Amino acid sequence: MRYPVYLVDDDEAVRSALALLLETVGIQVCTFATPEDFLTNLGKLPIGCLILDIRMPVITGLKVQEKLQAMNLNWPTIVISGHGDIEACRRAFRNGAVDFLSKPIDEQDLIDAIQKCLIKLDEETRQKAEKFEVIELLEKLSKREIEVLEMVARGITSQQIAEILLLSPRTVEKHRSSIGNKLGTTSVAEQARFWQEANTNT
Repeated sequence: MRYPVYLVDDDEAVRSALALLLETVGIQVCTFATPEDFLTNLGKLPIGCLILDIRMPVITGLKVQEKLQAMNLNWPTIVISGHGDIEACRRAFRNGAVDFLSKPIDEQDLIDAIQKCLIKLDEETRQKAEKFEVIELLEKLSKREIEVLEMVARGITSQQIAEILLLSPRTVEKHRSSIGNKLGTTSVAEQARFWQEANTNT
């Protein structure tokens, strides 16, 4: 299992049953009896998939989702509930839930939902790795080259860039050639993608 699963539910019987099920199929699971316990330990936990009971005393599953969002931790979350609360379900999805399951939990539905979470984590991890590589490439550029690249990404021509930066067209072309060498591509579309990727929050 590439990522752990965190199960937060105040019902001990549910925690035990679901933990046993997940461990049986080779899924690493860590259980928490209260949202407070989970949030207290959050800083020490590696990224993973979250299973949240929607109705818990003091802090609800929805509140936990909102707290994670406020910390910019978009961990894929499965919300579970013993109540047919449609509005709570809607709020959970608005908060980014991957799935919403009703108790008693169908075993296969839970495993399928966890697989969706794992696929989402894989995709996010890949995107972060790609962004890190792009940022490393852009760090090789000079300040002037960054200015030129930004304008190239916005579709501004070399002649226009020259006029804006008060440079000769030949100097702009030299900058663009250097940018191409450092980024490993002279494709305008690819350079624009690099710029957008580096400047997009993920």
